[in-house]
Amino acid sequence: MENFLAKAKASSRVLNSLSGSEKNRILKEMAEALRSNTMNLIEANALDMADGKKNNLSSALMDRLLLDEARIEGMAVAIEEIAALKDPVGRILDGWVTEDGLNMQKVSIPIGVIGIIYESRPNVTSDTAALCFKSSNVCILKGGKEALNSNKAIADVLQAVLEKNKLPKEMISLIPDASREGVDKLIKMDKYVDLIIPRGGEGLIKHVSANATVSVVKHDKGQCHTYIDKDAKLDNAIAIAINAKCQRPGVCNAMETLLVDEAIAKDALPKIKTAFDEYHTELKGCENTQKIIDVENATDEDFDTEYLANILNIKVVDGVEGAIDHIVRFTSGHSEAIITENITSAELFLNSIDAAALYVNASTRFTDGGAFGFGAEVGISTNKLHARGPMGIEGLTTYKFKIYGSGQTR
Repeated sequence: MENFLAKAKASSRVLNSLSGSEKNRILKEMAEALRSNTMNLIEANALDMADGKKNNLSSALMDRLLLDEARIEGMAVAIEEIAALKDPVGRILDGWVTEDGLNMQKVSIPIGVIGIIYESRPNVTSDTAALCFKSSNVCILKGGKEALNSNKAIADVLQAVLEKNKLPKEMISLIPDASREGVDKLIKMDKYVDLIIPRGGEGLIKHVSANATVSVVKHDKGQCHTYIDKDAKLDNAIAIAINAKCQRPGVCNAMETLLVDEAIAKDALPKIKTAFDEYHTELKGCENTQKIIDVENATDEDFDTEYLANILNIKVVDGVEGAIDHIVRFTSGHSEAIITENITSAELFLNSIDAAALYVNASTRFTDGGAFGFGAEVGISTNKLHARGPMGIEGLTTYKFKIYGSGQTR
């Protein structure tokens, strides 16, 4: 492991020497290489899908795992979009002259070597590799064991492009020891690794955060809520709620709990149930919800669970204040939404809740690097420092000060 990480660290100096145009050219070659290897990637993915069926993975996880021609094309397009972004490295963020006549420049630089630990989705391999390469960071990738063949096939394609351009393949690499012990070594190698980004289940995040000596930016669970206020347009609210839960239930920005103002609950809940029944959503509800519609009971444990499946909690709350109280108690700091035509209620909601993304009259499904205009993201950060929300290339940089003098001493 140490020898592997030493090579990765050394490759960062080569990566730092590449110009923005060189990086963009290579990224475009990577996108074309993915397209050219579509059938090979699908064959590798078929092995993972077969193993997933044997291991009884949920339908949501199987959906996250699947690669087909459309998704591989999407991976290639994402890399091209990343190539089209402005280079985040080498920008002068600020500049001034001190009283001593020193010319100060605050300049953006890459973080260095970044370890990314993730689960299920093979497209994360190409997305995060491209984002790191664009921002001149070396990346060490550790995907989930359920996507082992897919991730290796994707990494092989990207590394072949690096080697074709006479660059060290260690700039983009999979961790050589993907066992629990290997990960535990990686997260303590602060001599070689500058940042760890874990994205996945709650257990993974807690383990990495508790054991890492390398700095960590958490990409925690998406305990996302949508609140339907008494002043909402109900048809609009239901359409947003359906999208937030059902469009793709197995992702972190999908809604897990729907909150409904008690002032409209008797009228709204039967319509809400009818709408979700069409999508075969399993509904759970609080005691007051169960008095109005026939659903299973929702406990505090349910309200604290990220299902990543077509299951939804419903709770009747006492207006916007009740919604805020519930969200403050259960939020993971990811994405929260209010549906209302009342600007006062909307602003109270926005200003009272501490989360990375807060929506008025829109679905939480928009919390995504592509939807935010970042090209892609390495994940959705629930940290407050140093990056928050969809973490794109800007979040993969830090800065240093360049100071120009003319003989000054102190």
